[in-house]
Amino acid sequence: MDRRHTPIGQKLTELILETFRLNGALISRGDNLVNHIGLTSARWQVLGAVALEGRPLTVAQIARRMGLSRQAVQRVANDLEAALLTTYQENPDHKRAKLVALTQEGEAAYAKADAIQTAWVNAIGKGLDLETVADAALLLRTIHDRCRKEASRESGPNRG
Repeated sequence: MDRRHTPIGQKLTELILETFRLNGALISRGDNLVNHIGLTSARWQVLGAVALEGRPLTVAQIARRMGLSRQAVQRVANDLEAALLTTYQENPDHKRAKLVALTQEGEAAYAKADAIQTAWVNAIGKGLDLETVADAALLLRTIHDRCRKEASRESGPNRG
């Protein structure tokens, strides 16, 4: 078996490694940006999923939207409820899968985090080319979609 990368395979590997490093840096920076308002990057991410959807979501829905495990989101959702930033609501479509809803405090915390992020990202973006950033986002989305499709094929009904 030939284990050498093709040229595109090598560049994609470099991009993947840089993405891992960027993910770590973004989580660390996110924690620093919002720690004074009682959030972590994980809490902010879960609040954001509900806020951006504009309606309560189940833990599984949040996990799918954010690319996280259901168990990880459940732990964070429980922490957010304990901090009075979210509340669980009955779900008319599913007896056991409660809906995660923002409280007024949760909405306020998310609004503060969003304002902080807006100022930060605008500063980070100064001098970057808009088309280059758009192309990079499209590339990452394409790779993400291919990874999801591959994982879906691997876990399909004919497997095992």
